[in-house]
Amino acid sequence: MAQLWGGRFTKETDQIVYDFNASIRFDKRMYAQDIAGSIAHVTMLAKQGILTESERDQIIDGLQGILRDVESGSLAITEEYEDIHSFVEANLISRIGDAGKKLHTGRSRNDQVALDMKLYTRDQIDQLDSLLYQLLSVLHRLMKEHMDTVMPGFTHLQKAQPVTLAHHLGAYFAMFVRDRGRLLDIRRRLNECPLGAGALAGTTYPLDREYTAGLLGFDRATANSMDSVSDRDYLIELLSALSVIMMHLSRMSEEIIIWNSNEYRFVELDDAYSTGSSIMPQKKNPDIAELVRGKTGRVYGALMSLLTAMKGLPLAYNKDMQEDKEQAFDAMDTVRGCIALFIGMLDTATFHRDVMENSAKGGFTNATDAADYLVMKGVPFRDAHGIIGALVLRCIEKNVSLDDLPLEEYRQVSPVFQKDIYQAISMEACVNRRLTKGAPGRKAMEDAIRENERYLTEQPPARSEKKQ
Repeated sequence: MAQLWGGRFTKETDQIVYDFNASIRFDKRMYAQDIAGSIAHVTMLAKQGILTESERDQIIDGLQGILRDVESGSLAITEEYEDIHSFVEANLISRIGDAGKKLHTGRSRNDQVALDMKLYTRDQIDQLDSLLYQLLSVLHRLMKEHMDTVMPGFTHLQKAQPVTLAHHLGAYFAMFVRDRGRLLDIRRRLNECPLGAGALAGTTYPLDREYTAGLLGFDRATANSMDSVSDRDYLIELLSALSVIMMHLSRMSEEIIIWNSNEYRFVELDDAYSTGSSIMPQKKNPDIAELVRGKTGRVYGALMSLLTAMKGLPLAYNKDMQEDKEQAFDAMDTVRGCIALFIGMLDTATFHRDVMENSAKGGFTNATDAADYLVMKGVPFRDAHGIIGALVLRCIEKNVSLDDLPLEEYRQVSPVFQKDIYQAISMEACVNRRLTKGAPGRKAMEDAIRENERYLTEQPPARSEKKQ
C-alpha cells in the first residue's frame, strides 16, 4: 500500500526493507492511546479554528468507531500497515473520506509516537502500582497472622538471631513500598505532553499545546520540541524501577525456594502454584518462584538494551528509538505477570510455625542473648562473647541446644549463670526484648503493623487499572 510519506519517492520500498522498518507487529498494542491522542488533537485543532466543528465531529466519530471495532474484534490490525498511526489514519480516511486526511494537521509521527508511548507507559505504571498494592496487602495479612511465628534470622545464610516471620516479611513490605514510590515518581516526571512538538521544531499552526495536554491528563506540555521527540529518559527510569522490582521478587523467590526444600520445610506452596516431575512422582517443584527468579535477567536485559541504544544518538529523533518498544513492552508484561503470580503464590502458601521455631532453637540463634545475660550481670561483653562461644562448642559436641544444656554445665564455664538463664534465652524472650523501632519484638511489630495499615489506607492505588 502507499505510505504516508510516499510523495518524495519514485519506487516502492523493498519488501524486506519495509518489513525491517515496520513496527505494526508490536506497536499495535497502543491503538487505544493513538486514538485518544488523535481525538484530543482534533479537538484542539477545532478550538483553534484550524478545523471546523463539523470536521472535528466527523473525525472523532470515525476514530471512536475504529476503537469500538478493534475492541470488538470486527476490525483487525494487520501488518499491511507500517505502524499503528498508519493503520488508524488509513482506516479513518476509508470511513469518512477527505475529512480524515486532516487528522495529521500540525502533527508528526515523531511527536505522535512520543505521545502514544507516554500514554501507554502511564497506563502501565497505574496497573503495576495497583498490583504492588495488592502484593503489599497480602504481605500485611501474613504479617498480622505471624507476629508470634518465631524463625531464625540469617546472615551469610547462617542462622544468626531469632526473629518472627512477620518481621522477615516486613522487610519485603518495605521494599515494595519503595518500589511503589519509584513508580509514582516516574509517573509524575513523565507527565508532560509532547504532542505539538512536530518532527523536532514545532509547527507554524497556532496550536494550543497546554489545552491538548490538559485533555489527555498531563500536567503540562513539554518545554523543548527537540527533547520532546527524542526523550526516552522516562522509559529508562521505568526499566530501572522494574529491574529493582524484579530484584526484590527474585530475592524473595530465592528464599521461598530454599524454605520449600526438604531440608528446611518452612513453607509449602499450594498445588496450584507448583509443578511435578515427569519421572519422579514424589516431586513438588517451586516452578513459579524459579521462573520469577529467572525472568529477572530478562528485565535487566531490556534496561541495558535501551541504555545502549540511546547512548550515542544525536538530537533529535533517530530510527534507533523504535528499539525502545519491543523490550520495554516485554519488560512491562513480564513484571506485571510476575507480580500477579507472586500475589497468588503467597496468598495460598502454608507456613510451618513449629518447623521454623525448632530451626531457630537448633541454630544457636539465642547465643547473643545468652551473652547479653552475662553482660547484665556485670561480665564485660568481650568476656561474655568468649564464654558463650565455649558453651556453643560444648553444645555442638553433645548435639544439644543452649536451651537443653544442663545448668551445671553452664556453671562449669561461668559461675555467673543461674536458673533464670533459660528464661533469658527462650525464643519468646529473645524476640520480644527487641523493642527498638523496626525490631521483631511484639510491641515494635504492633507499631509496624499499625504503620502498614495507615500506609495502605492513605496510599491506595491512585488510579484504577485501564483496559489494554
